[in-house]
Amino acid sequence: MAETKEDLKKVTQKRRHMGSPGMMPGEKAKDFKGSIKNLIKYMGNDKIKVIIVMICAAISTVFVVVGPKIMGKATTELARGLMKKISQTGEIDFDYIAKILLITLGLYVCSSIFTFIQGYIMSGVTQRLCYRMRKELSEKIDRMPMKYFESRTYGEVLSRVTNDIDTLGMSLNQSITTLITSVASIIGILIMMLSISPLMTLIALVILPISGMLLGFIMKHSQKYFTQQQEYLGHINGQVEEVFSGHNIIKTFNKEEETINTFRETNEVLYTSAVKSQFYSGLMMPIMAFVGNLGYAGVAFSGGMLAIKNVITIGDIQAFIVYVKQFTQPIQQMAQVMNQLQSMAAASERVFEFLDEDEEVQVVENAREIKNVKGNVSFENVKFGYDEEKIIINDFSCEVKDGQTVAIVGPTGAGKTTMVKLLMRFYDVNGGSIKLDGIDVRDFNRRDLRSAFGMVLQDTWLFKGSIMENIRFGRLDATDEEVIAAAKSAHAHHFVSRLPEGYDFKLSEDATNISQGQRQLLTIARAILANSPIMILDEATSSVDTRTEARIQRGMHNLTKGRTSFVIAHRLSTIKDADLILVMKEGDIIEKGTHKELLEAKGFYADLYNSQFESAS
Repeated sequence: MAETKEDLKKVTQKRRHMGSPGMMPGEKAKDFKGSIKNLIKYMGNDKIKVIIVMICAAISTVFVVVGPKIMGKATTELARGLMKKISQTGEIDFDYIAKILLITLGLYVCSSIFTFIQGYIMSGVTQRLCYRMRKELSEKIDRMPMKYFESRTYGEVLSRVTNDIDTLGMSLNQSITTLITSVASIIGILIMMLSISPLMTLIALVILPISGMLLGFIMKHSQKYFTQQQEYLGHINGQVEEVFSGHNIIKTFNKEEETINTFRETNEVLYTSAVKSQFYSGLMMPIMAFVGNLGYAGVAFSGGMLAIKNVITIGDIQAFIVYVKQFTQPIQQMAQVMNQLQSMAAASERVFEFLDEDEEVQVVENAREIKNVKGNVSFENVKFGYDEEKIIINDFSCEVKDGQTVAIVGPTGAGKTTMVKLLMRFYDVNGGSIKLDGIDVRDFNRRDLRSAFGMVLQDTWLFKGSIMENIRFGRLDATDEEVIAAAKSAHAHHFVSRLPEGYDFKLSEDATNISQGQRQLLTIARAILANSPIMILDEATSSVDTRTEARIQRGMHNLTKGRTSFVIAHRLSTIKDADLILVMKEGDIIEKGTHKELLEAKGFYADLYNSQFESAS
């Protein structure tokens, strides 16, 4: 069960693609400049506020940069006064020193005020941007065609709403102010250093290439281990998740030892890469400190010599040492900012890519109005394929009268569910037409068309909330009495009334605190409450026991009473009473008729029906 490193890498990359671990820091955008331009354009009027933030950040930095030199004047005056006192030629001018300290304090207070202003404004800009993006993504999801979601994983879509927008928000909030502050700091510090002593500035700048080469060497060797660490951390998380979710299967097949061995191998790689990456990263601070100390030594020596010659003062040496210490910090910040900008561009690129996806056409020009739907449905020479070059529905024709119950049966892949998707215009036909009360469904707006249909699917969808709220989802303006009446009609009232809080009983996130059959009865009650003129039941009883199926059948009978109904079923015993049974195979109707007629014909339907009872026996 051992996996090679290449296998582990592929699995981890696949998981990342699905959106579970999220985007790695430093992920690069395909088009960095284009992504930044789109983001700036998307900001709209907030661009002015961003400019204000940049100005505030620059002003705040100027106050901070000027501070050490002014503070140096106080040190110089203190040294001069001390020398005068020793030589008994004067006293320390504490009033002058106090004045300098107050000016310095004022500078730092002003800097803090501008920092607060730019932080407050930038936080508002960032959160408004994220709010707008989440809102537009949510609305976009509702407008996306079904084929988009059928070709992608849930994780991939969710990752854009969560990971990408969070990454974008954090990076945007930090990167702009940090970038402006860093650039302003570098320029300002360099100017102040040159104003004190060009010679000392030259000595201080000599350490930059040395530290840059050393850091480049370390980063070159450490980067691959950091990447490997992140990679295997994602994979080990995936393994733990899989083992927990499949714990029963692992126990059943006695695969504990193999699972532990696989985990141990992955953990060994993670351990090795983590040790090496941490070792190399741990070297950075001592090396920077060593090079910095060399710079301090050079500055102190040259500064002392210049002070002896009265070229500069003691306060200037103190200020210069502070500037040397501050000079490397904005350079490191700029390197981090570039990494954040790459992540921000990559995240925004994925978000805009989703927002630019083709949408489902919701509104039809000169659309027909849906009113007083009778429920007559006709399929006329319908031809369709998810890929136009691979047609799966060849020539489907059928006439369904209002109030009829039509069952569609056939082997897996025959095209049964596809017909329902075409009827509700999740997809449009490639040829032929589908008509509702004599009008082509393509002449209706999609929302209006779908309001005429109610659906009960094999996969029950219930949300976290009370049973009352879940049933009322079918019609939000329904009263409590109407909800309870719908539950009674669906034969769900009996089990609901036995729950601890009745209709106020809270369902869990996956509704796992009630049985599968009970979940199905609630979805039927929801469909009854919606009171749609046409009903679609897709494998509504395939995952329940026979007794529960009988109860669901009674609920479905009340649901379909007086309505045009399409029932897709594998259990042929559930559609005996259908007015019309369509037998599909490879995209075509090969037989149609009532249950009795099809059995007497002794064709494909009869073979399917009899084979189910033979397998049951």
